[in-house]
Amino acid sequence: ATGAGGGGGGAGSLLQPESLLDAAAKRVAGSWAFERVEGRFQRIPEPVQRRIVYWSFPRSERQICMYSSFQPGRAAAAASPASAAA
Repeated sequence: ATGAGGGGGGAGSLLQPESLLDAAAKRVAGSWAFERVEGRFQRIPEPVQRRIVYWSFPRSERQICMYSSFQPGRAAAAASPASAAA
């Protein structure tokens, strides 16, 4: 139980299988937008909602950059006039 979440890699450590909740949430997140899930199903328990939202976000830095509207050059330029007006 102490090594369940660790990445030890010792010969005696066992890998925990993916939980049914995570497997289902990952499948839903990969197929539907969370807004559609909320709109279609009336009562979704909060732990299920949290896991679906967790798996809805991109995992790699490349995907995060691709889907992000953050642009470093524009953020610095946008901050300058706001600080000058204050």
